[in-house]
Amino acid sequence: MSTSATATVNDTPRLMKSTGQGLFNFVTGLTILFVLWWIGIQLISSSPATAYFASFGPVPALRAMVAMWQSGLIQSAVWASGSRLGAGLLIAIAIGVPIGILMGRIQIFRELSNSPFQLMRMISPLSWEPIAVIVFAGWDSAIIFLIAIAAVWPVMFATAAGLAKVDPNWFKVARNLGASRRHMLTQIIVPAITFDVLTGIRLALGVAWIVLVPAEFFGVTSGLGYSIEDAREGLNYDQLMAMVLVIGAIGYLLDSFFVQLIKRYSWHRQT
Repeated sequence: MSTSATATVNDTPRLMKSTGQGLFNFVTGLTILFVLWWIGIQLISSSPATAYFASFGPVPALRAMVAMWQSGLIQSAVWASGSRLGAGLLIAIAIGVPIGILMGRIQIFRELSNSPFQLMRMISPLSWEPIAVIVFAGWDSAIIFLIAIAAVWPVMFATAAGLAKVDPNWFKVARNLGASRRHMLTQIIVPAITFDVLTGIRLALGVAWIVLVPAEFFGVTSGLGYSIEDAREGLNYDQLMAMVLVIGAIGYLLDSFFVQLIKRYSWHRQT
């Protein structure tokens, strides 16, 4: 048996143990969270004045989630919000990566753009909402703009930071070997910054996911944020908490997906 095959066989028990431990920690952590949630609601709703808080509990929320799934409300809300999130992130990536490359490669551009970009980065994305509503014809376009303006900065600065770490001698060697600009972009820059770009997109996703829900509170009649606002207006607190759980679960899955991509393209992963 070859050395690599022997190593694979020897690693199998360790991988199974690691996977089992990770699954145990995942289930245990969620169980603790739900138990604390249930205890807190029980304590709050024990008083007659706050008895209505019982609808915020985990059991009513899970029951409402099943009913909302069967009726298709969750699927339609996820589709509407997902399309807005995807469009906003794509715009942020299309703008952030090229500008980040320019910041990482051209010193004068980086020095001139640093202060205005930092100033704009510190503006709350939701503060652009009144302007977006005036500029864009529909609320969907305005929400996509808010997501893009929130997500572009992590992508941009992560790309610039990744390219700044690349050894300049790589470019010198490539030029001496007759590499064109296209080859340097595809063979040096893109592979070198993929890890950092994915890290920036992961951070951008977290920011965009937070901006998306409050942006959907007004002006639209679909999406996760609208579903929460609609449940609050109808005093359907079990549905409200069900949508909160859906938002948390989807956000967790999206983040986990990018974590796996980052591990895949990490220069430090084990081979």
